[in-house]
Formats: sequence, C-alpha cells, structure tokens
Amino acid sequence: MSDAIVIIPTYNEIENIEAIIKAVFNQKNSYHILVVDDSSPDGTANAVKKLKEEFPDRLFLLERKEKSGLGTAYIDGFKWCLGREYDFIFEMDADFSHNPDDLNKLYDVCKSGNADVAVGSRYVKGVNVVNWPMSRILLSYGASKYVRLITRMKLHDTTAGFVCYHRKVLEALDLDGIRFVGYAFQIEMKFKAYKKGFKIIEIPVIFTDRTKGKSKMSGSIISEAVFGVISLKLNSLFTKQ
Repeated sequence: MSDAIVIIPTYNEIENIEAIIKAVFNQKNSYHILVVDDSSPDGTANAVKKLKEEFPDRLFLLERKEKSGLGTAYIDGFKWCLGREYDFIFEMDADFSHNPDDLNKLYDVCKSGNADVAVGSRYVKGVNVVNWPMSRILLSYGASKYVRLITRMKLHDTTAGFVCYHRKVLEALDLDGIRFVGYAFQIEMKFKAYKKGFKIIEIPVIFTDRTKGKSKMSGSIISEAVFGVISLKLNSLFTKQ
C-alpha cells in the first residue's frame, strides 16, 4: 500500500492520459493514481479502464456524470482518497504541464514534516514558464501578485495546481464548504489552509504548456478568480477558522 496518491482530473485527455499515468508510475516512489473523469466524450475513461488491467492495484478511476468543474473534481477525489489510508494527496494536471519528476520534490518536503502543503511554484524563483505567450504569463503572474496583496498569504504562486497535501490538512478543511469550481478553487484551498495555520512551502518547478489537447481556461474562470479573492478575504474577516 502506497502512502501517496496523485489525483488527475480529466476531460478529453485521450492524447495524454496513458503517457502521464506511465510517467507517474515510473517514479522512484510508488505512487497510486486516481483519475477523476467528467464523462469525456473522447474515451479518456475507457483508456484508463484498459490501463487498470495492467496496474490493478495502483490505478483507480472515479467517473462523474458530467463536466462539473475542476474544483468539484478535486473535492470528489479528496473525499475518495480520505476514505483510504493515504497520507499524501496530490493535485496534478494530465497534460504534462506539471513534470511527473517533480512529484518527488513535493513528496519529500511533506514526508519530512517540513511542510503540510507543498506547492509546485512557477514564481518562487523568477518566472519558470515555458511556451506561454507573454500575455498569459503577465495575466497569471499578475493574478498571483494580486491574490498575495489581498489575502496577505506569503505565496508567490497562489493559483498553482501542482500541490501535495498532507491528509491532516484536507481532514481539517470543510471540503463541502469550498465554493469555487475553476482556478479560484486553487486559491481558496491554499487560503483556507493558510488560515488554519498549516505550513505551506513553495518548491520551484518549471511549468511547460501542453503540447497535446486543448486548454480548459475560459473568461468565466478568470473572472471567478479575480472577484472571488475579494469575497474570500471579506468572509474570512467574519468567520471563525
């Protein structure tokens, strides 16, 4: 039984899913994987089922009836993992924008007890992003600066989606109370952990934009992140943590 599991949410990731699963399983640590698929019409879930025959004790699939957002996919995944005996629970994209080789860096810092939450950070040491247009880099970097200013979190990459949580963090949070479903979900999770007093450490990683499949970024996701941060901060002023 592994003590660590990687949650990979998917929607139309048929071009990436087999390669990313095998890349995770090739790491020195014996990670398990939970794929949370939102009824991808391209057959992503079927590809995972086929791979489960090869990795029956390490690969798991949670199928959802419809596309319901990144945040709810992770919440459902967190609950599934907390029902098992995993101590370290990861968030990771399916498209190789998060390098599977960096899983070990996040795992090691949490396993050692030096962090309760380890964030694979694009901005803790400069700007480490490959193949993004300058406009998107400025938007992402500026958003993290904005979130840091509003929330007072001492994080450089508040919207990062490459994260390792110790299970005690997820057990302490009200997962049903997480409101956001897009990338603002990433901000909300870190902010709630920060307000609970958990130790969050950023580990520098290089983020490489996907080369296969389509990005799920949209205007509504950006809007949710921008305006959601203000409501998060205001609510925290009147809510006991």
